[in-house]
Amino acid sequence: MDTQGNASSFSFSAPQDWALHAPLSAVPAAVNHRLNQYLSASLQEFWGINPLFTQAIEVMGDFIVGGGKRVRPTFAWAGIRAGLESSGTSTAKASSRSQEEPTELANGFLSAISAFEFIQACALIHDDIVDQSDTRRGHPTVHREFERHHRDRKWLGSSEHYGISQAILIGDLALAWADDLLLDSGLSTQRLHQCRHAWRAMRTEVIGGQILDIAVEASGTENVDHAWDVIKYKTASYTVARPLHVGAALAGASEELIEFLRTIGEDIGVAFQLRDDQLGVFGDPAVTGKPSGDDLRTGKRTVLIDSALEMGTEAQATQLREGLGNVTDEADVDELRSIIRDSGAAAHIETLITQKSERAIAHIHEAGLSKELTEELENYARRLTERSR
Repeated sequence: MDTQGNASSFSFSAPQDWALHAPLSAVPAAVNHRLNQYLSASLQEFWGINPLFTQAIEVMGDFIVGGGKRVRPTFAWAGIRAGLESSGTSTAKASSRSQEEPTELANGFLSAISAFEFIQACALIHDDIVDQSDTRRGHPTVHREFERHHRDRKWLGSSEHYGISQAILIGDLALAWADDLLLDSGLSTQRLHQCRHAWRAMRTEVIGGQILDIAVEASGTENVDHAWDVIKYKTASYTVARPLHVGAALAGASEELIEFLRTIGEDIGVAFQLRDDQLGVFGDPAVTGKPSGDDLRTGKRTVLIDSALEMGTEAQATQLREGLGNVTDEADVDELRSIIRDSGAAAHIETLITQKSERAIAHIHEAGLSKELTEELENYARRLTERSR
């Protein structure tokens, strides 16, 4: 990784092919480029604190750049492009009118959308603690990694507690750095002010959704409405609707366009999470990187599970209820899968995914976007909602 100044110097260079008209497909590589720059600069800036802190930054960096679809930055970039297009002029002219050099503006936007990945890192690191997960993307979770460090060094106290404690702090650091990367992006004060409400709301909503998720799990409620609330705030808003909102606001889009994009985002986000729920039960572990029937093993209450409890016979509901979280082998997984299929819940969720995604795509075509962005956004939405991992 090339180190360029310190993390708040605004001196990062963008990839050569990055510009205001860059396609959505260019986002993952460009964001990885910026994340590597920022992490390298931060490592240099804070090197003198202590080698143990340096190690923590390295673990966080490996976690962030080691995987992920870059979904949130991609939708934020779609929002930016939609906002710039809404002026009715080219992106170059739209930026020059406000005396912003297009290359520098694109570079600032890249930092802003990359900031989403630090929020995502915080959410995933903390989520893995809550779910007591051992692996993510085929590698040890952050708290398990630090647990191993403690155990290998034969330090005092509980290795498990040490790992959890360090992972909590690393997640907190990632959340702080998300704000730093956005605020130090080099974008104008006006642009940052325009996105402030959406950014703040998104952070609160995802944490609120997580709090609700934990409470619903602990309460044992089988009310599918509660599962829908978790989807709305923990996933749909945070993953798609708010990134579109933040991006559009940064670009100075009208409130009308922002609301239209949020409506699109909520439908895509719900379909995205419902697909995730399906994969959590029926996904191929060789593709998903998660254990077979992962949600059945952990007893996770999702819309799919709660729908099966509601739609199935009394005998099916009793068997499913007793089996959730009590899976001992693959035969148990297969049995619970059969119950969910036979209840009609799996087919019901597939219908909902189709309805939500098709409605979102119809709205994409009604949003007044350019032909290029319309096609890109439609293809991306289909890819996310029809995915196998």
